[in-house]
Amino acid sequence: METPYVAVDVDVLDRNVRRMAAGAADRGLVLRPHAKTHKTIEIARRQIEHGAAGLTVATVREAEIFADGGVTDLFIAYPIWPSPERARRLRALADRVALRVGVDSVESAEALARAVGSLDVLVEVDSGHHRSGVQPAEAGALIGAAERLGHRVRGVFTFPGHSYGPGLREPAASDEARALADASPHAEVRSGGSTPTAGLADLGPVNEIRPGVYVFNDAQQVELGTCAFGDVALTVAATVVSRTGNRAIVDAGSKVLGADRPAWATGFGRLPDVPDARVVALSEHHATIEFPDGTPARGDVLRVAPNHVCTTVNLVEELVVVSGGSQVDSWRVAARGANT
Repeated sequence: METPYVAVDVDVLDRNVRRMAAGAADRGLVLRPHAKTHKTIEIARRQIEHGAAGLTVATVREAEIFADGGVTDLFIAYPIWPSPERARRLRALADRVALRVGVDSVESAEALARAVGSLDVLVEVDSGHHRSGVQPAEAGALIGAAERLGHRVRGVFTFPGHSYGPGLREPAASDEARALADASPHAEVRSGGSTPTAGLADLGPVNEIRPGVYVFNDAQQVELGTCAFGDVALTVAATVVSRTGNRAIVDAGSKVLGADRPAWATGFGRLPDVPDARVVALSEHHATIEFPDGTPARGDVLRVAPNHVCTTVNLVEELVVVSGGSQVDSWRVAARGANT
């Protein structure tokens, strides 16, 4: 195939899906994976078949696409502000699937009640990521206000996004458990779980997890110690087009790999087949890779694991599915660009 393209090793993907499902089941946790990572109906079906209770999504449009694909239980983990059109779409969704939405303020709960009517909601709690969500001590007041507005409050949720840093998985998991316990220890749903913390979820404070990246994994997860290179299911196939000394240029830049690079990351991606190589520079259609020795020849095709797989998937129209090194299928990225 012409490079660059995004390849998914279906054998590794299926192993990742089974492993997370089994781990959640063994601990008595509900698994509700976040589909914003894969955006793909075929993968959603695999997750449901292996025991996921439903899916988490980030937008109303993602929810509509997965509902069209047959998913009947969806949680929009986002503090939605309902425009008139978005309110109409939410009402239509609630009529055909089991739908939950996130709220993190009295104002958003009021706006949803006015525009949409009574909904099943989860109150978002800030467990340390400091993005959205109320402080745990304030959750009770918001739960009460939402119920008075007619919403059915099913529980609380949080995203321990501060787990994305070296040595932060364990403290973030502890923060997550403490925040959910302090917010509403007896809530029906106490939902957390990023991919770095999913394996550390504390049964009791946490009874549902929403990891997303685990289906593919990526260079960030390898460097955080969440997984090994052998667990990375998605890579970008790229051809060496130029070389100088120990540096090679490949034809996959930020327009397919994505441009994310946390300050702690060792590069703009990693090569699973050459762990000591580093992607040291990235432009739109070029990636510069430094090799410790044995620079590949022009025309060689390399596998590059992106830093942040979610953005990579959103940049392409299809995933090339491989098994044993050969293409066996292709999957459309159905929810690509579904940002509304």
